[in-house]
Amino acid sequence: MPPDPRHAVADLGEYIREQRRQAELSVRRLADLAGVSNPYLSQIERGLKRPSAEILQQIARALEVSAESLYVRAGILDEEPEADLIAAIRAQDDLTHDQKQVLIQVYESFLAQNEIWQRVAPVTCRDARE
Repeated sequence: MPPDPRHAVADLGEYIREQRRQAELSVRRLADLAGVSNPYLSQIERGLKRPSAEILQQIARALEVSAESLYVRAGILDEEPEADLIAAIRAQDDLTHDQKQVLIQVYESFLAQNEIWQRVAPVTCRDARE
């Protein structure tokens, strides 16, 4: 049985709310940074509205999180292992917000570099990992 889309929307809203709180942003401030209205963002957080991929990208940029992590929560993309790692980094209470951002940026830069290597020399990249 496919997942209930209402559950995905509620899960997405809770996730955005948690990320906003960890970033120490008010709903109003995040709405301003994302370029959406305060009431609309509030409805997203409460699971009443399902935002488009474009709005999710704007929210992700404002929260300094990967858009893919929001797409997964919204049910737009299948869950990727890196989303779990990024969520684990964000869940660490013993790291500051800035430390978490640096770890995530380093991780994402490694993924991007690997993607480039796979396009340029797929055999060499695979051999290097073995």
